[in-house]
Amino acid sequence: MDVLSARGLDTAALPTAVTIERPRNPEHGDYATNLALQTAKKVGVASRDLAGWLADALTGTDAISSVEVAGPGFLNLRLAADAQGAIVRDVLKAGEAYGRGDQLAGTRINLEFVSANPTGPIHLGGTRWAAVGDALGRILTANGGEVTREYYFNDAGAQIDRFVRSLIAAAKGGPAPEDGYAGGYIGDIAAEVIRQEPSALTSEDSHEVFRRIGVNLMFEEIKKDLHDFGTDFDVFFHEDSLHKSGAVTKAVEQLKDSGALYFENGAWWLRSTEFGDDKDRVVIKSDGDPAYIAGDIAYLVDKRSRGFDLCIYMLGADHHGYIGRLKAAASALGDDPASVEVLIGQLVNLVSEGKPVRMSKRAGTVITMQDLVEAVGVDAARYAMSRSSADSSLDIDLDLLRKRSNDNPVFYVQYAHARLSSVLRNAADLGVTPGDAVEELTHDREGDLIRTVGEFPRVVATAGELREPHRVARYLEELAGTYHRFYEACRVLPRGDEETTELHRARLSLCAATRQVFANGLALLGVTAPERM
Repeated sequence: MDVLSARGLDTAALPTAVTIERPRNPEHGDYATNLALQTAKKVGVASRDLAGWLADALTGTDAISSVEVAGPGFLNLRLAADAQGAIVRDVLKAGEAYGRGDQLAGTRINLEFVSANPTGPIHLGGTRWAAVGDALGRILTANGGEVTREYYFNDAGAQIDRFVRSLIAAAKGGPAPEDGYAGGYIGDIAAEVIRQEPSALTSEDSHEVFRRIGVNLMFEEIKKDLHDFGTDFDVFFHEDSLHKSGAVTKAVEQLKDSGALYFENGAWWLRSTEFGDDKDRVVIKSDGDPAYIAGDIAYLVDKRSRGFDLCIYMLGADHHGYIGRLKAAASALGDDPASVEVLIGQLVNLVSEGKPVRMSKRAGTVITMQDLVEAVGVDAARYAMSRSSADSSLDIDLDLLRKRSNDNPVFYVQYAHARLSSVLRNAADLGVTPGDAVEELTHDREGDLIRTVGEFPRVVATAGELREPHRVARYLEELAGTYHRFYEACRVLPRGDEETTELHRARLSLCAATRQVFANGLALLGVTAPERM
């Protein structure tokens, strides 16, 4: 930077990225930065002196109207009217592309989420991942990533056996096995198996018949529920294929050959503690059968062989140990553990009339995706699941989500979009068109709205970087509040015989830009942007 070079200081000391934030108090300017505090010690000057030099250099530039030095060296900046207007123009020019970036350009990402076992309807934990995972996929794509959404279809193992035994018991009219599955859906599926294969109960291979038809019926229902929820997948990967193809055996042999496995007490163990895990893991049990992690290892090999640079796993609250074991597996395979990310989602609880909701009409013991959607609708369900950090437990108030009031977050945001749409329709009826004289927008509420609109690309980038879709939802709520305050303070359309001015048209442009950001943000969450409510 010239201000350093002119004083013989080392410009290499400047950080590659400058942190700029919006102050909580608008009186402190439009933006603030601690650049001088970051840099002063490295270049050997007092931070307040450096801040003063930076302020002199920045004041009066095309984008900045004034700079104030505060405290030990903070810089408070105010944008020039032209710079604020440029934000409005940028949004309108970019349209649906506004907020998109290229931070992940060239990165192939495998995003695995939901992956519920096909032994029953999707419960609330899976519903949360359906909403959060789909939103994350959209956000990663918006940041330039090439995202493949994948569902790991667990069609092997003891849970499937219990599911099949439950179907057979229901078909015979008896109670569910002690370790089996109950609920009305079991009887429905069992009846459909008999309808498709009348001899299923008398067949020599009855278990296989019920397994083949029953698991397929359950999984088709899961896929339909997900599709109706707005969540679709590019790949449905069958766990059983890893065993039938020999991929598990091949991966285990690879680890034996590399010395990453050792034999003890009749079993083969992964030296996972050497790669950061909290304990070594059994890969081949003493009875010769592969442990569950053997399939995980083969699955990771398969993902990487398909050319994915980053493999993101979104798992339930009871899978915390998978973080260490999957990264250890990657390291043991000679891979970069950074190519594996594991996100853990916490539990979801439903509340109605201040009391927990515990029973499902169909599943019996758990609340399902269908139950939630029937209660509040897809938009409210998706938004409610996405607006909080997935690594914290979540209480969802059904009564609140049914309200058509500003207390309901999804209604609050959607209503802002609908209100903007109404303004633009009314403008068209009056023959008022958006104008380009956006330098006319000098009111404090106009500035607040412009700066909030301008934050959207940074929010999308941060949500992608931190894998936190809830940041988009919370931003939209902030934007809604800022817009409503603007609407109350700034008349957009002329009254009666009042002449249309450039200010009216400029404000209409700001409304059009704000509506675009709402539409773009809601699309990232997979929530509709209604034009009327």
